[in-house]
Amino acid sequence: MVKREGESKMKFPYGDKVLEHFRNPHNVGKIENPDGKATVGSPACGDMVAVYLKVDADKKIIEDIKFESYGCASNIATGSIITDLAKGKTLEEAKKLQWKDAADALGGLPNLKVHCSVLAINGLHMAIQNYEERNGLIKDKVPTTREIVMKRLNWVMDPTTGMPVVRSELVKDVEVEDGVIKIVVELPEDHPLSNAIKEDIIEKTETLWGIKEVVVSFAE
Repeated sequence: MVKREGESKMKFPYGDKVLEHFRNPHNVGKIENPDGKATVGSPACGDMVAVYLKVDADKKIIEDIKFESYGCASNIATGSIITDLAKGKTLEEAKKLQWKDAADALGGLPNLKVHCSVLAINGLHMAIQNYEERNGLIKDKVPTTREIVMKRLNWVMDPTTGMPVVRSELVKDVEVEDGVIKIVVELPEDHPLSNAIKEDIIEKTETLWGIKEVVVSFAE
């Protein structure tokens, strides 16, 4: 943008540290075959973050962490700083990180953008949970019920509305029997978004305690 005489300089609602991490974010990318991963949010509602972990299995230390973000400056900057803060920490230490830790490390965030930054923290916590579930490290091994599956489906977003698939009533039926979850989605199987929704549902539910298989079917 060309600044004309008499015009005031554009003022950003972010501090220098936030803009630094927004323009040059750290740990951006995808880890192939991650030990833990999570995707939160939806591009339909404006913000989405994916977090990938590599974990030292013996020491339970986060050896590497990367993130991918589709979102605002606050979202990207928080993803950058929180991955910096989490790298090298034990899983238990990383679980204690909150959005305020990221905000403090960034020198503060606008109040209206705090909700965007929370996504990155949720992504980190969910990626750790994904690792622990995959490796049988969950302390409270509660049998998976339909109610538990429905709660987990609140993490799966309907890309067309930006709402969880449960709230948008995209999920029509859920059954849990003998370690198998059966989920019916009200969408044509050949719909452009069907495969993405199916993969997201499986990723979010296959690590639940005692589950051997997740079967997703479609019905118009």
